[in-house]
Amino acid sequence: MKTIRVLGLSLITAALLAACGGGDEPYEPGTTPTAGAPTTKGNFSAVVSFGDSLSDIGAYAPATSLSGDGQAPYFGGKFTTNGNGTAGTVWVENLAAKMGLLVTPGEVGFGAQSVKCPAAALNLGNTCTGYGQGGSRVTDPNGIGKSTGALTVPVSKQIENHLARFGSFKDTDLILVYIGSNDVFIQFGGFAAKAAQIQTAAATGQISQDEAQRQLFAAQTAAQNGMKQAATELAGYVRTQILAKGGKYVAVMTLSDTVDTPYGKSLPPSVQPVLTDLSRVFNLWLREGLSNQPVQIIDTFPILKDSYANPAKYGFVNNTVPACDGAKIQAITGGRVTDGSSLFCNGTAGVPFNGLRTGASVDSWAFADGVHPTTGGHRALSEAFHAQLKAFGWL
Repeated sequence: MKTIRVLGLSLITAALLAACGGGDEPYEPGTTPTAGAPTTKGNFSAVVSFGDSLSDIGAYAPATSLSGDGQAPYFGGKFTTNGNGTAGTVWVENLAAKMGLLVTPGEVGFGAQSVKCPAAALNLGNTCTGYGQGGSRVTDPNGIGKSTGALTVPVSKQIENHLARFGSFKDTDLILVYIGSNDVFIQFGGFAAKAAQIQTAAATGQISQDEAQRQLFAAQTAAQNGMKQAATELAGYVRTQILAKGGKYVAVMTLSDTVDTPYGKSLPPSVQPVLTDLSRVFNLWLREGLSNQPVQIIDTFPILKDSYANPAKYGFVNNTVPACDGAKIQAITGGRVTDGSSLFCNGTAGVPFNGLRTGASVDSWAFADGVHPTTGGHRALSEAFHAQLKAFGWL
């Protein structure tokens, strides 16, 4: 069987840019910087976070109920190495704690049940401004895991929910937007399925190698166009639903390279560039959509690439093997969870629901599962983001 080569970012991006207009010196999207964001320290009273599983601070805790009825206590609930106290905190919580603030989930639930702002019933104040949910996408409500009970409220709706509660954003809000990874997974999954069909058709003589290359190019272009659309939509929400509704201190994160994860490294080398390029295309059009806007962009692509290339610099001794043991999690959940998701991984020593791999550490191993950070991984991420916010002059 002949191998169909994948096409690099430069070739497909050229095709995408051609659609923007010609000329001897075509405009290059994503090169105009943001402008006008605050440069002074903020008097912050709330951390408002929009995103997906990386920013999820416990939206799906009921799925990990020890009693199995959705009620507390829970043995998991976040996409990391869960535990007691500061164990199992994600970057949003860490960052808020550094600022002396409390942030709690805007909505908690699973399946047909959900509760908006559960912290209100606990007299924790109006702190329910952590809207990130595992599986969520930029606009499409049918995120990853939706069919099996995940809420996957998209960021467009997350922002809408915040505005419905508060009416607008405040000068004292630190607003963090980190979304797009699930759009990458959806687009990559579609490409991979199409590529497999093309590979089979070429191998069985149904199409020529030239036709296979043409179809593969079309499949890659379609996936990248999907990422361009998601990025363009996200930039639009930032402009019209955050900045236009009072947002002042607004930081938007680019996507990192998913290849720099255990999942990414498990893929055949021939398709890893496709995965990388989906994030790059998203980042390019996100920057384009935020050109001259009063926001700050935190570029996670080089931050996480450096942490993967130089793990010891960040205190990691292992960044290739997930700390959570898929077989243990399957046993703990009675066979309900077979993918080793860190949502169901608890790192507390000595408890029967501990899902860590033998010898693993929640602090010095970087990844909890194939794509999500451990407690230590989130700590490193929050420190990097904190440094960026200080560099902006906001902290």
